[in-house]
Amino acid sequence: MEIVQIVGLGFIVTLLILIIRTQKPEFAVQLSLALATIIFLLVLGKINLVIGLIRDLADKANVSQMYLNTILKIIGIAYITEFGAQVCRDAGEGAVAGKIEFAGKVLVMVLAIPIIALVLETIVKLLP
Repeated sequence: MEIVQIVGLGFIVTLLILIIRTQKPEFAVQLSLALATIIFLLVLGKINLVIGLIRDLADKANVSQMYLNTILKIIGIAYITEFGAQVCRDAGEGAVAGKIEFAGKVLVMVLAIPIIALVLETIVKLLP
């Protein structure tokens, strides 16, 4: 029931942030960043388990490691982008969050080019 602990920690820190924000807003942002880091570290082990499972399944399905690595990078970019954008929004910087999301989308498109090329190549081979 790790999620109950994480949510409980989130509630406690949220209450502290609400109390501190009126007197020291800069500490409230730092507290929010600290919570985000703690939560990320708590789930990092689970992420490693999932990546290991995906790699095992890809090996069994004879999927090229190049494509698997690309997909994992895309997933990583998506999560890190969302994480960074949410931290910026929490700090009241919605414009910066938007720029981070835009950069993440561009990087995902760049990484997806080899996969898109493979799909198109496969379709062309199937057509008479």
